[in-house]
Amino acid sequence: MKAFFKIFLPSVLMIAAAIGVVVLLAQNRPEPPEREPMVSAMLVDVIEAETSTGYFSVSAQGTVRPRTETAVAAEVSGRLVRVADDFIAGGFVRAGETLAEIDPSDYEAALLQAQAELASARSRLADESARSDQARRDWQRLHGAEREPGELVLRLPQVAGAQASVQAAEAAVLRARRNLERTRISLPFDGLVRRRDVDLGQYVSTGSALGVVFAVDVAEVRLPLSDQDLAFLDLPSPGVLAAETPVPVTLTGRVRGQTARWDAHIVRTEGVVDEATRLVHAVAEIRDPYGLLGMQRPTPLPMGTFVQAEIRGLVSAGLIELPRAALRDGNRVYLANADDELEIRTVEVLRKTPQRAYVRNALQPGDLVITTAIQAPIPGLPLRVREAAAVQPELRLSSAGDAPGAAP
Repeated sequence: MKAFFKIFLPSVLMIAAAIGVVVLLAQNRPEPPEREPMVSAMLVDVIEAETSTGYFSVSAQGTVRPRTETAVAAEVSGRLVRVADDFIAGGFVRAGETLAEIDPSDYEAALLQAQAELASARSRLADESARSDQARRDWQRLHGAEREPGELVLRLPQVAGAQASVQAAEAAVLRARRNLERTRISLPFDGLVRRRDVDLGQYVSTGSALGVVFAVDVAEVRLPLSDQDLAFLDLPSPGVLAAETPVPVTLTGRVRGQTARWDAHIVRTEGVVDEATRLVHAVAEIRDPYGLLGMQRPTPLPMGTFVQAEIRGLVSAGLIELPRAALRDGNRVYLANADDELEIRTVEVLRKTPQRAYVRNALQPGDLVITTAIQAPIPGLPLRVREAAAVQPELRLSSAGDAPGAAP
């Protein structure tokens, strides 16, 4: 037992002494100086909110189609003896130009025969008229002027029959002349040939399809619009053409591998809601799309081209215009206030486009709107603001002085 205490007692005493020393040192340790916690300010980009001075822009899309397209058909029968070189797919034909000619021989003969029958009918009418006049003179010689001769005595039925024959012969001449004219096939407009269905030497019957030609003076694009889009447009009423105050439209499409733009305008609305899509169609018109009638066009607009349309809407003056990306959660905006702290405001969004948003409350011109994404937006969050940039305006189709009306 004594040996046990001799071995372990000194170790126990040393451990107890060490613990005492540590406790004593901990109690006499000086207090560390207190420091305020450092909060890092977040660096953000901002733009200055500005009042819009332009117009709403409504987007739509459609396919370019000709306003006038005609299926050319033969009006008389016969063999094609001539086909114009330009009467081929892609050919340009002028108004009144002969596209094809049917053998006129039979129709020339028919015209001569009708003219001969007309001459015979006129000769007979002259003969019957002379006989009627002679009968009246003979009657007056025999009976004087006291009695009036009857119609049969004066051969009036024969005269009327001769007159009817003349009229019928004149109609036959007109018909024969018209049929002869119809052997030359032409159109009343300048156009491009979409396709040709016949060739030289082919026999065609009345009504046979010869080809399809469309006019190049005007092209149209049907643009589908929702009821919400219509609230921001000043379109003509159904049945009314907007020739005096057309609504400007900018068309954009790809031609020959490059993006091109063309100016157009809305001329009418179709006035019918599509039962399947619940959309209304407005019709945009573009003059001389190929530049074949005198208009200078660096890039022609071919029929069938799919185009994007930007329609100039009502005036957006008085509203705050922001980039679409500045909206958070649909209707909130992050601001940098005068103390460089985060402020969150709920705004009333009047309209949104893929690039822009228009609001009309909670913001004032000059407010600093944050465009940087903030993962944990907490009101009062310290900010470091870069130099504010001005809002880049959306594409304007005209000056504000041409506004058709005010924003709703």
